[in-house]
Amino acid sequence: MPNFTLKANAQAARAGELHTGHGTVKTPFLMPVATKGSVKLLSNEEVESTGTQCLISNAFILSMKPGLYVIEKHKGLHNFMEWKRPLFTDSGGFQVLSKEFCLGLSDEGVRFRNPFTGKSSVFSPEHSIEIQNRLGSDVAMCLDDVPHAGEGAERVRDAVKRTIEWAKRCKEAHSNKKQMLFGIAQGGINKELREECTKKIIELGFDGVALGGLSIGETKGKMFDAIGSSIGIIPQDKPRYLMGVGSLEEMLKAISLGVDCFDSCFATRTARHGRAFTSKGNINIDSAVHRLDLSPLDEGCGCFVCKKYSRSYIHHLFRTKEENAGKYLTYHNIFFVQNVLAKARKQIVEGTFRD
Repeated sequence: MPNFTLKANAQAARAGELHTGHGTVKTPFLMPVATKGSVKLLSNEEVESTGTQCLISNAFILSMKPGLYVIEKHKGLHNFMEWKRPLFTDSGGFQVLSKEFCLGLSDEGVRFRNPFTGKSSVFSPEHSIEIQNRLGSDVAMCLDDVPHAGEGAERVRDAVKRTIEWAKRCKEAHSNKKQMLFGIAQGGINKELREECTKKIIELGFDGVALGGLSIGETKGKMFDAIGSSIGIIPQDKPRYLMGVGSLEEMLKAISLGVDCFDSCFATRTARHGRAFTSKGNINIDSAVHRLDLSPLDEGCGCFVCKKYSRSYIHHLFRTKEENAGKYLTYHNIFFVQNVLAKARKQIVEGTFRD
């Protein structure tokens, strides 16, 4: 069986199935971020009950703490987390290149400062793949060079060149036959560089193609132009993954362009800041207008939070800094997003999905 099966199209929008060693994921789908092996404030059982099919963890962070030897003692990341569904691992390229970690960048790799010990080390494509092979995730990601928004053309060009070379080294180093490996295309908002990098990544024969380096400060219009530069080049039998995008408006637009897969901490981060997703737009639960509001967060939502609790109650919890406020808002936001994506999948299959 191929790793990915395309089931239906509605113009460019796609519904498919990603087949992994821990089950099949129906696309399009969103992976909540479990950076350190956990989605903030929720148990894995709660996350699963939101309709979440797949999570993504950060290989770079996990390799430092708790360390590979701890996770291997559990015979892999799935067992360590007690998550039995599909699991991606991010190489950590975005984190390792942040100012907090990065001490220098070369063709060899990234010299970084370990935030837990203060020691410096080189994080190479080979090291990144070794970590992910040993973690045993269902899908590993190549290490890529991520230029920050607004950087000059020369820096973006260098990042594309380095990303392609690192992708080759990742492919050569990858040895876990039970694990898929996705390549990442860079290029900023430069159409020609996006197309060049995407073509080179496709030529290397990865199991899927991710679009990286977007939603980091560029305008939405330029982001969608960049997605359009790449998406039509990617073969129909390859899953397309847009990294770091998680707002509903942006995901639905990207789905209409042909994107299959997303990861984001947007739903969980906004929840911790008191924002709840609703069918009439986001609300701020901290606002005084909710003090006497006996309605649920969203009238049409079927999550347990909306079935049981009022806006007034959650407003009270948030105002008094009770941790359950963040928990309830996080659960609701993830449930709400997963429900919308499930409806999008259904509409694509039925041919009724519209941009």
